[in-house]
Amino acid sequence: GGSEALDEPYLTISFRKLVQKRARWLVVIFLGEMLTASVTGFFEGELHRVTMLVTFMPLILSTGGNSGSQAATLIIRAMSVGEFGLRDWFRIMKREILAGLALGLIFGILGLLRVTVWQMLFHLYGIHWLLIMITIGISLIGVVLWGTLIGSMMPFIMRSLGADPAVSSNPFVATLVDVTGLIIYFSVATLLLTGTLL
Repeated sequence: GGSEALDEPYLTISFRKLVQKRARWLVVIFLGEMLTASVTGFFEGELHRVTMLVTFMPLILSTGGNSGSQAATLIIRAMSVGEFGLRDWFRIMKREILAGLALGLIFGILGLLRVTVWQMLFHLYGIHWLLIMITIGISLIGVVLWGTLIGSMMPFIMRSLGADPAVSSNPFVATLVDVTGLIIYFSVATLLLTGTLL
């Protein structure tokens, strides 16, 4: 995002301008990630009671972020070559919801398998491992579906606001998916693990 509008070649732009243009985007992302820290703090009690939830956070967040970035990139490319315009947003949204659900199911199954294999090999998750397995699977479905939806719609939002979607979409997608991904994950965990592990 920071290389978008340097307006002059990289090697000839002044160092001050180079840092200014890059810092703008990094500050926006940093501020968004502060929300991620706030969400984590909100669920601090759950994290203390079930510390194994922390071990899955990178898996959940990166999978959601990657699906969102992938969707944004596909949509931006299709927009740039004229495959569709702003008026086609609803068609794209319906298609991406289905794609996000299918991809979420794939990753949900992989998450189920991961927990099952680690439980069988290392007995890491105790007697409630099935609840942990279901929590991870459902969370992955939700986060990938949400990431795909956000990623596919952000270029439309950016273009309708007059911003260049190729530059501005991915930083916003990454930040939104991180924050909302944690909310989805911890909400599913709270719903499924209350009364047993929580």
